[in-house]
Amino acid sequence: MIFDLFHTLTGLESEWSDLPVTSDFLGIDRRTWDGVLHEKSRQRLTGELSDPFLILRDLAHQIDPTIADEKIRQAVAIRIRRFREALRRTPPANTDLLRQLRKSGLRLGLISNADKMEVASWADCPLAGLFDFEVFSCEVGLVKPEPTIYRTCLDGLALSPQECIYVGDGGSNELVGAREVGLTTVFVSGVIAELWPERIPARMAIADHHIKDLPEILPLLGLTHV
Repeated sequence: MIFDLFHTLTGLESEWSDLPVTSDFLGIDRRTWDGVLHEKSRQRLTGELSDPFLILRDLAHQIDPTIADEKIRQAVAIRIRRFREALRRTPPANTDLLRQLRKSGLRLGLISNADKMEVASWADCPLAGLFDFEVFSCEVGLVKPEPTIYRTCLDGLALSPQECIYVGDGGSNELVGAREVGLTTVFVSGVIAELWPERIPARMAIADHHIKDLPEILPLLGLTHV
C-alpha cells in the first residue's frame, strides 16, 4: 500500500496547530493561495527551490508583490512551526493503522508532494519509520501526478502496480496519476470535507473506493480493527 501524507495521514487542518495558516498571516485569500501553492510552484516541490524564504517569497509575490520581505520572514518561521506541529499531531488512529497493516504483512510506501520546509520535521513525526519506502518530491525531483514518482515508490517496494493500492485525498490529481500507472485507488475524504467539501464528488468519481477515515480501509483489505 502507498499513502499520501498531508490531508491523508495528517489530521484535520483545524487541529494542526494554534498558529495561523500562511495565507491568513499574509492577508491572502485562501483559495487564491491554494491555487498558487498547488499549481504554480513546481520548483519548490522538486527541490530546485529549497530555501524557505525564497520559496515563500516566490509564492506570495505571485499574488501580491508588495508584501514586505520582513513579513515573509515572519511567515516562514510560523509555517515551519505549523508543519512541525501538524506532523507531530498525526492522529494516533492513523499511526495505529499503519502498525497493524505492517503486522499483517503488507509493505507500506509513502509519496508526498512537499517542499523542504514542509517536511523538515519528518524525523519527529510518529509516522516516521513505519514505511518500507518513502518518496518526497523535493528529494527525488518528481511530483504527483507524474507516472515516474509512483514507479519510483513501486520499485522501492519491489511491487507491481497490480499488487498495490494507493490511498490519498486526491490533491494534485494524485488519484488520476495513480490509476494511470495501474494502481487501485482509495479516496480518503475526511480531512478535505472540512476544507473543500465541494471537491468530494469529483474525486469520488475518479477513485475505485471511497472512505471517510483511514481505519475504514481495513474491511477493504479483509482485516478487522485490532
